[in-house]
Order: sequence, then structure tokens, then C-alpha cells
Amino acid sequence: MIRCSQCRGNLDQEGMPGAVASISGSILGDECSESHYFCDRCGVYTVRICFDLFLGGESVSIQGPMPRTEGDASIELIRQRSTPWDKKCRCSAHLSYFKGSALD
Repeated sequence: MIRCSQCRGNLDQEGMPGAVASISGSILGDECSESHYFCDRCGVYTVRICFDLFLGGESVSIQGPMPRTEGDASIELIRQRSTPWDKKCRCSAHLSYFKGSALD
């Protein structure tokens, strides 16, 4: 269950859109996937970050609240790609989103 990082409301319940956008990248062999959820109740984003580690294991963290303007900018960047889940992609949108980090 994903809860809003501000109001703690359930963001994956019936009637809620679920993740607005997601993107994946491979960083030094570790896969990073970020999913953005928008809360209609308080107008902020919550980001779920999953790391699938090359040497085994997985970690999940939640970040936020992210102001709507910042979240909208991230969503716009993600939507520039038709395949944002392609962790091997090195297009300008992926590089910009991951801020030039060591993408494989």
C-alpha cells in the first residue's frame, strides 16, 4: 500500500489513479525504479523508489512530500520517453532525470 507522505491517505485504493508515471535506470549494475503518486487531497507527490541490487537483495523507500511543481516537472520529463521502464536507455530524458549519475 502506498500512502501519501503528507496526509497519509491511501494512494492505491479504488478510485485513485495509482502511479502517475514511473521510470527505471541501471546504475552501476543496480536497477533503480521510481514511481510517482499524486495525492488529490493535498496536492503533493509521493515517490516510491525501488533498488534491485546487482549483488542480490532489494530495497524500497518512500520520499516526499514533493511539491506539485517539482513533481509535474519530473512527470513531464518521464513522459518524453515512450519506454521509461527501459533501464538501459541513455536518452537525454533518462540522463536528465537521473541527473547524470553513473548510468550503465
